[in-house]
Amino acid sequence: MTPLKLVGGFGSPYSRKMRAVLRFRRIPFTWIMRGSAEDVAIPDVPVALIPVLVFENNEAMIDSTFQIKRLEKMFAARSIIPRDPAIAFLDAILEDYADEWLTKPMFHYRWKYAADIHKASHVLALDRNPLMSRDTLAKMSSYIAERQIERLRVVGSNDVTTPVIEASYRRILGLLDSHLVGGNRFLMGARPGAGDFGFFGQLSQLAHFDPTPAAIAAAETPRVVSWVSHLDDLSSLEVDDTPWPSRDDAAASLRPFLVEVGRVYAPFLIANARALASRATEVRCEIDGLPWVQQPFPYQGKCLRWLREAREALSAADREYADAALKSTGADSIFSAPI
Repeated sequence: MTPLKLVGGFGSPYSRKMRAVLRFRRIPFTWIMRGSAEDVAIPDVPVALIPVLVFENNEAMIDSTFQIKRLEKMFAARSIIPRDPAIAFLDAILEDYADEWLTKPMFHYRWKYAADIHKASHVLALDRNPLMSRDTLAKMSSYIAERQIERLRVVGSNDVTTPVIEASYRRILGLLDSHLVGGNRFLMGARPGAGDFGFFGQLSQLAHFDPTPAAIAAAETPRVVSWVSHLDDLSSLEVDDTPWPSRDDAAASLRPFLVEVGRVYAPFLIANARALASRATEVRCEIDGLPWVQQPFPYQGKCLRWLREAREALSAADREYADAALKSTGADSIFSAPI
């Protein structure tokens, strides 16, 4: 087959997520750095949107979650979505948490602290062209920093939310570390799911690139730092004879992470949806016993709707299992709280 094209960036967690997915699945592709000399024009796709997956007929697609689903329909081997729809649903919740909540600490650390701002603004500019002049680099890095720092309000990073964001980052590092110590190579055991690649995408930046969160990970959970390195390219991992976990094993393995979803992500999703529904200018709620305030985020309103639709699409028996797995985690409120 003609290789797919993946247009992205080294500093983009979602680009790294999709590159790791393609590597694991052994799907031929060409990596193209957005803004580089090798970049390609993609009709109807703004240059700010990455990653972009370009198929054989030059059809372009954005949004990593939907890119993964498209690839699952195209290629059967080395799937990252469990065959059991109820287990796949639990994994999808974790992928969504990684994509939509873990990106908050990723963006927060990168654009809040001086050392992180300096590194990101300069390296992200050089990623496009490592040969640019010093004058051009100075102008480009200043532009990138100003543009991204202004977006902190969209993500939800501010003086009020800082304690929640930073505590949640340390907790997820600790949960992953304990999970790995317990003999689990991936979130669901012996083979990776979409949730693993969602976690990897954000942690490829948090634990490997940005100085402040990377120092925290190296000091407190070096095992997680190594795990991220492994996830970057799992093309050598043989999974043909590796079964997906049983329902009991999946529920037990994922429960600590689902509790974390219920602790921080669920209350935000619900408050955000209510703010959108009432056309409020701010999302105000309490997360983990602390105040949270940010502007409403329309895309994450869609995420809540998609999660609820995914639950409703399950059969009655599958929904019963999923509801039992979610019971008392706090994540169950995603599906029961009124909007």
